[in-house]
Amino acid sequence: MTKKTPDTLRSARWFAPDDLRSFGHRSRMMQLGYAEEDFRDKPIIGILNTWSELNTCHGHFPERVQDVKRGVLAAGGFPVEMPALSVDESFTKPTSMLYRNMLAMETEEMIRSHPLDGVVLMGGCDKTTPGLVMGAITAGVPMIFLPAGPMLRGHYKGRTLGSGSDGWKYWDERRAGNVTDEEWLGIQGGIARSVGTCMTMGTASTMTAIADAMGLTLPGASSIPAADSSHKRMGSGCGRRIVEMVWEDMTPATVITEAAVRNAAIVAMATGCSTNAVVHLIAMARRAGIDLTLDDLDELGRVTPLCANVRPAGKDYLMEDFYYAGGLLALMKQIEERLDTTVTGVTGKPLSEALATAEVYNDDVIRPLSNPVYHQGSLALLRGNLCPDGAVIKPAACDPKFHVHEGPALVFGSYPEMKAAIDDEDLDVTPDTVLVLRNAGPKGGPGMPEWGMLPIPKALIKQGYRDMLRISDARMSGTSYGACVLHVAPEGYIGGPLALLKTGDIVRMDLPNRSLDMLVDEDELARRRAAWTQPKPRFERGWGYMYSQHVTQADTGCDFDYLERGFGKAAGEPDIF
Repeated sequence: MTKKTPDTLRSARWFAPDDLRSFGHRSRMMQLGYAEEDFRDKPIIGILNTWSELNTCHGHFPERVQDVKRGVLAAGGFPVEMPALSVDESFTKPTSMLYRNMLAMETEEMIRSHPLDGVVLMGGCDKTTPGLVMGAITAGVPMIFLPAGPMLRGHYKGRTLGSGSDGWKYWDERRAGNVTDEEWLGIQGGIARSVGTCMTMGTASTMTAIADAMGLTLPGASSIPAADSSHKRMGSGCGRRIVEMVWEDMTPATVITEAAVRNAAIVAMATGCSTNAVVHLIAMARRAGIDLTLDDLDELGRVTPLCANVRPAGKDYLMEDFYYAGGLLALMKQIEERLDTTVTGVTGKPLSEALATAEVYNDDVIRPLSNPVYHQGSLALLRGNLCPDGAVIKPAACDPKFHVHEGPALVFGSYPEMKAAIDDEDLDVTPDTVLVLRNAGPKGGPGMPEWGMLPIPKALIKQGYRDMLRISDARMSGTSYGACVLHVAPEGYIGGPLALLKTGDIVRMDLPNRSLDMLVDEDELARRRAAWTQPKPRFERGWGYMYSQHVTQADTGCDFDYLERGFGKAAGEPDIF
């Protein structure tokens, strides 16, 4: 790669020429209180900060920005904080997934339109990682990702609580009448004790681990708890390193290779990753021009053991324990023989160098290949006449008795319809029933909300049942668990086969053979298809309308069709006159 010099910095186009426009730029910098020697001939580093007062995952980011700035200044750069869209799964409704592509577009255009030589991407809550990375890939300037880090373990009356996972568990017990008001309030207050992302291996920790394994972070950065002082040092390290990356002209194209993406997918499987990893990893890879498919991920899932004993796929531990056991580098050390260790991430050094000193301090938390938590990886791909373009399931997180299952469907056309029925103790349902939710996909949701872990009917909860086969074109939280088939493609809202299923139809899942079918003959399906009508549009204007017109299906990453790399070339440098 060509080394940068002060006169070839991207920001030099704004500040170096001796003309009226550059005079204006320099004058406005002085208006902000900076002397020319503060910013001239230095890499200008944008710090894209997805903080807000409602984003609990990023509550420490105002402080962390200062750590990044300290590192940038120490390395001879000039830091500027740039606020970016703050989407979080807790408060953004109907789902932050509806706005992931908005964050990606904002990131790309913010970088392109400002005098930034490199960027530090600050994210962590589920959709912020892929949104920031997707936009920065397309923008093409040097970038490094700063993961928010998981929160501390939850506690209540001597019990360790995992955000999300234990919320679902205790809610079922409360519906069964086994949790008092006092206990419910105590669990509510004890389950999330600090800033940071969910401390289970949910979507947040999955996606930051993927960014880490892909080489987009400082090695092992994704494992550091948000409240740990090491997180501050990692922040300043990001600031120092991005300045060096600018001088080295290390762009995303030099980091995100086919081998790096494959490493990330293998690591995801070994961690017990969220099912949401499928949608986001495919979208990120396609932005980089790498055609990652569901079949590729299923192939890796078949041969990659689950080594991280972290909830919800693991049984006993949380992300804080994972960090103390050695973190992501230790896990990668355990599966080193399966990785391409010649790849170089943002450090510019081969992965083998980072793994040379990695150690496992607790091999019950981070298992060796010889003693995995589960013999295959976290995810499996299903196909059949219910999901010709694919669906995903998390085998390790569901009761094995459902791996091969046949039962009658109970179909709901909307979440409100399902919610109204599920607490009816006279609902006609048995443990063999297959609960189905449709019209909850990318266009139908809208935004493919995390509704896929359908509640167990109250009648069955009271009988002691805690799992059953559930199918939807929605997603589910990465903290969720159970026999949930998700991301059915194409979705029911646009006329996919899920739209043709009726209550009482027999559904069969055969996980070992990766199949999911409705046992309905083709002539009957043809009659139903001819009678089907498109549901009413979700949006008539604005962002939702644009989203609905251009979002792709789950099997190709739910990016916008016109943002994918194959649609056309990325915009060049802006005109400056």
